[in-house]
Amino acid sequence: MTKKRIAVIGGGVSGLTSIKCCLEEGLEPVCFEGTDDIGGLWRFQEEPEEGRASIYKSVIINTSKEMMCFSDYPIPDHYPNFMHNSQVLEYFRMYAKEFDLLKYIRFKTTVCSVKKQPDFSTSGQWEVLTESEGKKEVNVFDGVMVCSGHHTNAHLPLESFPGIEKFKGQYIHSRDYKNPESFTGKRVIIIGIGNSGSDLAVEISHTAKQVFLSTRRGAWIFNRVGDYGYPIDVLFSSRFKYYIKKICGQSLANIFLENKMNQRFDHEIFGLKPKHRALSQQPTINDDLPNCIISGLVKVKTNVKEFTETAAIFEDGSREDDIDAVIFATGYSFAFPFVEDSVQVVKNKISLYKKVFPPNLEKPTLAIIGLIQPLGAIMPISELQGRWVTQVFKGLKTLPSQNEMIKEIAKVQEDMAKSKTSLFSQ
Repeated sequence: MTKKRIAVIGGGVSGLTSIKCCLEEGLEPVCFEGTDDIGGLWRFQEEPEEGRASIYKSVIINTSKEMMCFSDYPIPDHYPNFMHNSQVLEYFRMYAKEFDLLKYIRFKTTVCSVKKQPDFSTSGQWEVLTESEGKKEVNVFDGVMVCSGHHTNAHLPLESFPGIEKFKGQYIHSRDYKNPESFTGKRVIIIGIGNSGSDLAVEISHTAKQVFLSTRRGAWIFNRVGDYGYPIDVLFSSRFKYYIKKICGQSLANIFLENKMNQRFDHEIFGLKPKHRALSQQPTINDDLPNCIISGLVKVKTNVKEFTETAAIFEDGSREDDIDAVIFATGYSFAFPFVEDSVQVVKNKISLYKKVFPPNLEKPTLAIIGLIQPLGAIMPISELQGRWVTQVFKGLKTLPSQNEMIKEIAKVQEDMAKSKTSLFSQ
């Protein structure tokens, strides 16, 4: 019997584990990677590439090696609990080598389009158009696994900041930041208090004249190191604690977490207390931010109301003059322009059954892997998604009816709207 051919789009962490999942189910994967190497988000480069997230040189992962490794390939003992980005990439290289995955990847190959075959309602097949070194090629696949992630296009909402067009200083998105050298001795505003914004505020503050961290909503700050020096995600990720949360409810879990974080430093006193509860949105992971705030290296400000040529005016009426640079740590948006109408992204939101399958296809032969922001590591989730998807492709698992999937999606979105959680997280 002829093996089913599966197109895997993207050679990052989700793409690598998807290739392996295909092989384990006896499928024939062909992975298309637009660059000349694996790693996706975790491959540091001095110059950002269009359509790909770009990390800064000092990035350390926010999840511990114990909680982020693949199920059948532990991270070496001599690696630290929280790894530098170069070590994360090296782990992916070891994983690819161990399971001989590289031979299934076509590097420097861009996917131009993914279209249904004319007989899709019966065959479930897709026509994939790719381009490599100026040459276009069409192949037919029995299934498609989209592993391009959600850190694709920098979100730069300049329209929300009146006066930025006349600001005479430098302004960039955080994806263009690589190191703090160019900000030495300067007065810098960082907009956004997610992981990137807080990291950059800390790093730049040691050489800048002054750093201002502007936040619209505040944030709960988790640190990597928990009680007795254990990784925080190891302490919080246990069946016992999951059971307790289920019994006590999310409200009590929020109270416990918020008290725990306020024991380290009072978020209200530090100007960081958000309106949302601890488990309602993604937390910010940073070990050093409170130290920088209490020592005056970083000053917390409200949202910027408007810019002048040299100053920023904030929503609380305060003003900071002689601003040299602004860094927008305002996140990313995602899209799948190569996929026809089967997968629609509207205002950075997408409707997928279990965050994986578009519910409107006649045949479940296209899946999105890794489009999720969990309270923890993406790697094990991508692996589980890959296992499930390949078993569906092979016919070992079936999906509910279209109506049932749509109802389930609506219910999840309603629950997330109540808790103000991102629609592509769970």
